[in-house]
Amino acid sequence: MTDQGVAPERTDLAWQRTGLGILGAAGLLAHRALISDRAVFLVAAGVVALAGLAVLGGLAPVRYRRLTRGVAAGARVVAPRALGVLTGLVVLTAVVAAAAILTPG
Repeated sequence: MTDQGVAPERTDLAWQRTGLGILGAAGLLAHRALISDRAVFLVAAGVVALAGLAVLGGLAPVRYRRLTRGVAAGARVVAPRALGVLTGLVVLTAVVAAAAILTPG
């Protein structure tokens, strides 16, 4: 059985890793934009970078605070909307990255 006291920290670290992964993909897209000299990749990199920053600066801290309060109160904390938003951002990143890879140039 896992210690419930570390659950908020583990969840926060997972959200941070996801945000950093999205930012890493944005960096690769920006590199592709510079190599191919196509502005559309630079715009895509900016959109993906904003998504990564939204996870790191917005979603992750809010989720951490809610989870910490919920665990302290002994309640089960479920966030289907936050998980849906995060999933959407990761899928958006994957689609944009795939389009950048498959586009000749």
